[in-house]
Amino acid sequence: MKVIKLLVVCTVVVTLISCNKNGVSNKSLNSQLDSVSYAIGLDMGMKLKANFEDADAELFIQGFQNALDSTNILIAPDQLNATISAYFQKKQQADMIKQQAEAAEKAAAEFGDVKKEGEKFLEENKTKSGVTTTASGLQYSIIREGSGEKPTAASQVRVHYHGTLIDGTVFDSSVDRGEPAQFGVGQVIKGWTEGLQLMSVGSKFKFYIPQDLAYGATPRPGGAIKPFMPLIFEVELLEIVK
Repeated sequence: MKVIKLLVVCTVVVTLISCNKNGVSNKSLNSQLDSVSYAIGLDMGMKLKANFEDADAELFIQGFQNALDSTNILIAPDQLNATISAYFQKKQQADMIKQQAEAAEKAAAEFGDVKKEGEKFLEENKTKSGVTTTASGLQYSIIREGSGEKPTAASQVRVHYHGTLIDGTVFDSSVDRGEPAQFGVGQVIKGWTEGLQLMSVGSKFKFYIPQDLAYGATPRPGGAIKPFMPLIFEVELLEIVK
């Protein structure tokens, strides 16, 4: 909201400057008030340019003039905030998608060998006895079958888990910490969300999760998990909390 408020103020300042170019002669700085007035305008204009360089200057001027003379208003005043918010939310989402695509492209160039190694592992693993592959590509084997209820995507569950890379490196383990984890089934990586719904309370499964059902090209920076790595988890479903 701070950015939106800034842009609204900047719009007024830049509009005044634009109107000045269309008929009013430029003023000189003859007093401290002149200087601070100009400084604030310049500062706001620079911030607007940095935050909203796509703005249509003519429509800026048109909107400002419509507000002054209360005629030909194209957007109802009570819809102004919603209009501004909707634009910047959409822009933020588009920028995020673009950044993710750029990160994926960079990761593909740098970690292509990791992706191939993971694909080879899963291709071989799915032929092993006891391993089931779902339509999404998730692979799992049943260590122990429980007899309780199965969670849904909306459930909260308590689990014990032990996560490794395909070379056996442990990257996360509630078992090693000695404390079960609790979370929403729909709030974790796709492979977990799908796999947990296959389990009855009391079950213990082993998940082999393809990279596209895990963290893909953008795992947490600085961790053991590299882009495109498949992950292996032993998961024990202790309880459906709600």
